[in-house]
Amino acid sequence: MPDYIAWSPEQAVAVIAAEADKEGALMPILHALARTFGWIPDEAVPLIAGILNLSRADVHGVLTFYHDFRRSPPPRHVVKLCRAEACQARGGDALAAHAERTLGQKIDAHAHSAGGHENVSLEPVYCLGLCASGPNALVDGRPHARLTADRFDALMAETVR
Repeated sequence: MPDYIAWSPEQAVAVIAAEADKEGALMPILHALARTFGWIPDEAVPLIAGILNLSRADVHGVLTFYHDFRRSPPPRHVVKLCRAEACQARGGDALAAHAERTLGQKIDAHAHSAGGHENVSLEPVYCLGLCASGPNALVDGRPHARLTADRFDALMAETVR
């Protein structure tokens, strides 16, 4: 799990200002905030809008359109299962069902919160570029290929201790 700093409006303004002069600065700012804090609270919207001279609606629209931008603090662990067709053809649906049962939650692109298993978020991703070796996943940003139910369980036992 990456080390994030605690949300602070003052630190957010510094992050925003460091990216504000870039062309098309909104996306670099959102990515920088996500890298810094792990999430982008609604409180950041007027800060970004003010610095970029955009409407709050414009910033909010972009923030909520892209499901990788969290709007709540991240759980300790994030498991992203590949849901692309190639992984589905190699057993991804069975693995996804197993993961949902194991972690006690549904795969959800927008929930960004821990479900039945404390401190774990189960989310989809739609291609990791490992298509020939699926089903695949990212666990805390690290790729894992050729997952089976047993390999998933071992990975979760190692990760979620």
